[in-house]
Amino acid sequence: MKKTLLLLVLLCCALSSRAQVWTDAASLPLFGKAVEETASRYSRLPAALADVCRPPVWRLGQNSAGLYVRFRTDSPTLWVRWESATSHVMNHMSPTGSRGLDLYVLSDGGWRFLTAARPELKKAVSERKIMSGMEPQMREYMLYLSLYDGVSALEIGSEEGHPVEPGQVPSPRSGRPVVMYGTSITQGGCVSRPGMLYTSILSRELDREFVNLGFSGNALFDLEIARLMASVPDPGCFVIAAVENAKVAQIEERGEAFFRILRDAHPDVPVVFVQAVRYSYLLCDRKAAEEMGQRMAAYKKLYDSLRKSGEKRVYFADPGATASFADAESSVDGCHLTDLGAMRFAGAVLPVLKRALRR
Repeated sequence: MKKTLLLLVLLCCALSSRAQVWTDAASLPLFGKAVEETASRYSRLPAALADVCRPPVWRLGQNSAGLYVRFRTDSPTLWVRWESATSHVMNHMSPTGSRGLDLYVLSDGGWRFLTAARPELKKAVSERKIMSGMEPQMREYMLYLSLYDGVSALEIGSEEGHPVEPGQVPSPRSGRPVVMYGTSITQGGCVSRPGMLYTSILSRELDREFVNLGFSGNALFDLEIARLMASVPDPGCFVIAAVENAKVAQIEERGEAFFRILRDAHPDVPVVFVQAVRYSYLLCDRKAAEEMGQRMAAYKKLYDSLRKSGEKRVYFADPGATASFADAESSVDGCHLTDLGAMRFAGAVLPVLKRALRR
């Protein structure tokens, strides 16, 4: 009996020792980037902008918001190991959203959430077993990267004999991506996990790749970002959602110039202007409400002037004016969206995007 138990223990040890085979995600398709050649694999801005962008825009551009890896495997168990570029933690956002990972599986014709990989808080490298006990059948996966931190290195672990390979199903479709420019709300503040980023919700709804160029607190109509957006070879749509950051003067001085860079490069590509979310604290903060009202009016005036000038392929979405935002229960701090807020925001923008893309 003792010999049998010993053999079982040794067998279990042998199995566990060969269980993990690590695949560098650098060998797998990565989506969500405006251009392929960026400062590092999991950043969003090309190295050429390092001395051109304002420092905070460059720093935020190293965050991996909106990026995702596509792979497939029939492994019954999955692990992930990743290195975070910084020790970024915020007091109003879940670390799983700011520096964790998020796993989805293609099931019944759509993407379904499986689980999130929770990050270490005091170490740069995190390693997690994220799925186990699965039947060994081939599945297509999508792994979303951190929203408010960068990823320096990423590996996916599988059981021996069950290799991780590039995804084969072309979903989300990578042709003609939607390229979005915006604020912290677009970057993902403050959803609980990366897959709840509203651009990612829209990507799954439309089965189309989205490029996320959200820069927390720094969507000031920087023209170099417009030029980066315009450099995307065959975009399906441009979206601008910068009202929460840009002051009236910046909207008036740079708004049309930002638009013209996109329009001159892609005359037939639709451009969607997204109005600001109504912050809940504006119900009582009269000074802030007045200032936001002026920004929103300047933004709407920009859109109206483009329409009057003869621009046909421009659209306007106003999520905050929809009934879903009426109860003011969509944010974590009065402005940044919770998961509920992100779903409501995506739901309000979706019909306008569909109309723009259909044309």
